[in-house]
Amino acid sequence: MIKIVNNPVLVINGRTIVSQENDFCEAAKSIGMTYDTNEAKKGTIAYGILDKHNHSKSIEKLQLKFDSITAHDITYVGITQTAIASGMKKFPLPYVMTNCHNSLCAVGGTINEDDHKFALSSAKKFGGIYVPPNLAVIHSYNREMMTKCGNMILGSDSHTRYGALGTMAIGEGGGELAKQLLEQTYDISYPEVIAIYLKGKPNKGVGPHDVALNIIKEVYNNNFVKNKVMEFIGDGIEHLSVEYRNGIDVMTTETTCWSSIWETDEKVKNFYEVHGREEDYSMLNPGAIALYDGIVEVDLSQIKPSVALPFHPSNVYTIEEVKKNPQEIFAKIEEASKKTFESNDVKVDMMSKIVDGNIYVDQGIIAGCSGGTFDNIVAAADIMKGKSTGNDKFSLSVYPGSQPAYIELVRNGVVADLMEAGAVIKPAFCGPCFGAGDTPANNEFSIRHATRNFPNRDGSKPTEGQVSMVALMDARSIAATAINGGILTAADEIDVDYSETEYHFDKSIYEKKVYNGWGKADDSVELVYGPNIKPWPKMPEVTENIVVKVVTHITDPVTTTDELIPSGETSSYRSNPIRLAEFTLSRKDPDYVANSKKVHEYELSREQGKDTAKEFAELKQAFERIQKIEGFAMINPVETGIGSTIYANKPGDGSAREQAASCQRILGAWANIAKEYATKRYRSNLLNWGIIPFLIKDENLIKKDDFIFVPGIKSAIGNKVDEITAYVLDEEPRKITLSLGALTDKEREILLNGSLINYNKKNL
Repeated sequence: MIKIVNNPVLVINGRTIVSQENDFCEAAKSIGMTYDTNEAKKGTIAYGILDKHNHSKSIEKLQLKFDSITAHDITYVGITQTAIASGMKKFPLPYVMTNCHNSLCAVGGTINEDDHKFALSSAKKFGGIYVPPNLAVIHSYNREMMTKCGNMILGSDSHTRYGALGTMAIGEGGGELAKQLLEQTYDISYPEVIAIYLKGKPNKGVGPHDVALNIIKEVYNNNFVKNKVMEFIGDGIEHLSVEYRNGIDVMTTETTCWSSIWETDEKVKNFYEVHGREEDYSMLNPGAIALYDGIVEVDLSQIKPSVALPFHPSNVYTIEEVKKNPQEIFAKIEEASKKTFESNDVKVDMMSKIVDGNIYVDQGIIAGCSGGTFDNIVAAADIMKGKSTGNDKFSLSVYPGSQPAYIELVRNGVVADLMEAGAVIKPAFCGPCFGAGDTPANNEFSIRHATRNFPNRDGSKPTEGQVSMVALMDARSIAATAINGGILTAADEIDVDYSETEYHFDKSIYEKKVYNGWGKADDSVELVYGPNIKPWPKMPEVTENIVVKVVTHITDPVTTTDELIPSGETSSYRSNPIRLAEFTLSRKDPDYVANSKKVHEYELSREQGKDTAKEFAELKQAFERIQKIEGFAMINPVETGIGSTIYANKPGDGSAREQAASCQRILGAWANIAKEYATKRYRSNLLNWGIIPFLIKDENLIKKDDFIFVPGIKSAIGNKVDEITAYVLDEEPRKITLSLGALTDKEREILLNGSLINYNKKNL
């Protein structure tokens, strides 16, 4: 079904795969060409796009500038505030600000709408594009209005993926978008490019989520595409509609890849024509010979309706497997959850969902950038037409991704078919995806065509005894389950005639409501600040030496950004850095905030010129132990930075939200320590907020509450020393080795200055 080749692969004319390096020369000769490794690398679609956007002298060290950027209402305030603090006067490139996260997130007060007013005033003052609440989710709008074949888009949401439309798109933390607003570059070493070769044709009832989940299953745990480009090629693509491709593409984020790109064809051309943007289409194909760093071969005809069970998109089974062995599979989930929620008073109860041999589901959701596409909703309606979801506890909600898609579904009768069957149709909103809408009841089982099903997501609050189980499924199988009274059912178990409904895009909806101020900045406009919009607090520069206390020690295989800073109702406070910081790690380590604040008191006292070693007994003991170390008998506490750190095996999977790092920094963090970082974007967030991303080989070398002394860290960063000798301050201090990993010159400067904001104030 899916085959991985983990070595260089040559692809001839985009179709013939040559997997043995010894055969490369002969393969090239067979089409009248000479094989050259460097030239063959240039044959990928990704190479041409990256080369076009590179502003460095070397393709190996990319310095990228994007064609447009995009953010939503839990990130755009911080991005704009950061750029303003750094001296920005107007947006130098199109900046789309959508309102699809805090548009229905009710926490009381005016704070959500205050953010929206800030964004509109920003669009007027600086020349941006403002998409009002519930008009479109961020990625639907960008697909419909901003993509262009061969372009690049940077977004502050991790699912910024428009590869199926010929646009390389990347999800990053807000700091990277602020850099683009300041006309700086996005710096990265040239990434590896992995071919995703699609062949065959999906069977009836198999949807894009089924394909995406099975790819994720194969490549996530082995890091096969981590921080790489996934380039989709192969004759199987022609059998997929563009929306089907979009549905697969948006889920590439869950593989931990860096970006994605697809070959384009007449169907993509038609997409651009339907959206009135014919000029934005161009054909993208690999060269006659294209060298990839590996390949994933996917036989679409072998994919079956599947489900990603709690608590990760890679926990994938076919629905058939789950129905045959529910006790065994659910027992694994319950057992694994004991470790996931070991500090919480909750019990995951999957077994109660098995009744008389059937698996009962409590809720179905079809929503957002992955589920709420026109094709998915039409397919669901085809299944449900003339049927009923029943009047028991099972419920189904459907969220079209944009108002243009919604009105077309109304005009062609699809919405009526769904409503008559018992589905509830709701406006464009990302809430079900991040825990601010359609939150299941405690211990309910929800099936969703959405992007994630992490623990601590989807509205669960394990620290308050609340947990729900979310599984990811394709809209087709969700609809099949809905008409079966909530009994888990795969779409290939039912006989349906799927319609090929033509889509007509009504651009006038955006023309009447979207404020497009690109190129029309008006400096006379005053920004509208609500009472919850607060500036970033001062960030200190790094000192020559630092002492950090390990306030949290997480040994889970992966720590998600949802665990570092919860989603859901906390999102409403993302314009208020200090208030938001109170939620840091609250659903993983409820003591983190209090313990970090205690350490931060040391640093605040030091800044006030006080002798912190005398005022705080714990710290006094730490400095006494430092003085036992040869060469540090005269260490001065006043000249040594004091802060906190967390240890996690592999932190940062999931969202691009920079607050996963900035909240730690606000509470006094100087560092993170990890075996590896789950994503580039989380590591970038740490760097942009002045948090040192240390690496360590053995988690057992440190434990919670350890003080760690890192001498000469400032000099090490400045002098490009990557391995540092540090000391765990036990009664007899012991050496450990910390690594900085690969840092660019700019990243080193940002760390030395204490944050991106500090760096920009000094250099711009």
